[in-house]
Amino acid sequence: MTDAILLGPPGAGKGTQARVLCNRYGYRQIATGDLLREHRAGGTDLGKSADAYMQRGDLVPDELIVRMVERELSGDRRVLFDGFPRTIAQAEALDALLSARGRGDAAALVLEIDRSLLEERLIGRWTNPRTGRVYHEKFAPPRVAGIDDDDGGPLVQREDDRPDTVRHRLAVYEAQTRPLVDYYASSGRLAKIDAGRPIDSVSKEIREALHLAEPSTA
Repeated sequence: MTDAILLGPPGAGKGTQARVLCNRYGYRQIATGDLLREHRAGGTDLGKSADAYMQRGDLVPDELIVRMVERELSGDRRVLFDGFPRTIAQAEALDALLSARGRGDAAALVLEIDRSLLEERLIGRWTNPRTGRVYHEKFAPPRVAGIDDDDGGPLVQREDDRPDTVRHRLAVYEAQTRPLVDYYASSGRLAKIDAGRPIDSVSKEIREALHLAEPSTA
């Protein structure tokens, strides 16, 4: 089993598929989104530096992200990178980190999906700010619009999920992150996954691309 990288735009399902791989196959997830939230909540120097960029909906500079990831990369357990790398510079830095630890090249998978479906997925999301539970006004609505099913409190739309921010995030992805597809394809490490299908179908295609044995149902 090799380290793996999940690529794709916001809303493509990277987080969902990362959980499947971790729960079924024992990968350890390193998600830069989680790292950023932890550093911001903890008030670390890295978190404070990253906060200004995130407030504008811009990508956090490579140097800050790589430093966060480097602190997490230890042990022999295979790692699944979710939302990282986002740029060629980050990809090169990750290759160097893995090589220095004798882990070899990571396999890359890109989740591809139609732009209009991405916007629909993201703009329809509403969140419980107290628990982090996420709803979708079309695909997974609460029983009462705007109200959390569990605690009865109000739902909010995160800044990242508002229409203008969503379109900006997708434009940033296309301009800055899409070149990673060519980067990994050029070294024969890329598998393209159709992320517009049901979750189980996407999971099966990822499993096959990584040459993982089907988990036992016994």
